[in-house]
Amino acid sequence: MRILVTGAGGMLGRDVVEGASLRGHEAIGLAREELDVTDGPRVDAAVTRFEPDAVVNCAAWTDVDGAESREREAMAVNDTGAGLLAVAAGVVGAKIVYPSTDYVFDGAKAEPYVESDGPSPISAYGRSKLAGETAVAVANSRHLIVRTSWLFGTGGPNFIETMLRVGSEQPEVLVVSDQVGSPTYTRHLAEALVLLAESDDYGIHHVAGGGYCSWFEYAQEIFDQAGLETRVMAARTEMLDRPARRPAYSVLGSERPNALVLPQWRAGLAQYMAEREQSAAPEPA
Repeated sequence: MRILVTGAGGMLGRDVVEGASLRGHEAIGLAREELDVTDGPRVDAAVTRFEPDAVVNCAAWTDVDGAESREREAMAVNDTGAGLLAVAAGVVGAKIVYPSTDYVFDGAKAEPYVESDGPSPISAYGRSKLAGETAVAVANSRHLIVRTSWLFGTGGPNFIETMLRVGSEQPEVLVVSDQVGSPTYTRHLAEALVLLAESDDYGIHHVAGGGYCSWFEYAQEIFDQAGLETRVMAARTEMLDRPARRPAYSVLGSERPNALVLPQWRAGLAQYMAEREQSAAPEPA
């Protein structure tokens, strides 16, 4: 297969390009500088030029708090851009894979959300991703919408790096304990996205790291695996006064009989930490 990956400069996009190549596909990665998905004529030209069998759209506005004051810009990328790419893919007969988010849910459910649960986003970011889901589904019948959560990976800012930086600078850190979700390693998710791109299993999929935790528990595990003696103190969401509301519970489950299952989030964290350590090691003389 020929797979076109947009947003290839980001942590998920890079891993999708690598994952597709490892499975023997021709992977074409276009970073934001090479293709702005909000530019319709450029999107049409790029998809027409490469004639992919599948397009994996990793181009996204991911600044959850920033979207509250810049919702129009978030919508331009996550909704309009996603729709433009889905249309262009459909014209050349390509599938479209659209990574979405657990933040399309309001967090009021007390058990994992499945694909048929009705979304109800409580933030501008969540609204922009849900709008993108709709745009993609309407524009291209061969769509695979993949909701995931709490991404971390190399090549981009993430919660792990924030915690390690803070933990190396001060003896304690304040982390919310009343938001629960599933940390997901981008390498694991990328492998799943490529498998879905190979399939005809169209529609909505929930794919996230196995298990779940609060941000508080996540931080504790990060410091444990890093060997840092940083004290983690629990906070409630309202204590941090962030611009965007987050769902209190956004664990994703699946009702699909052939659902893709990712490794447990702690295993993903361990792999990330190992790769991080390896990349920091000096080259042999």
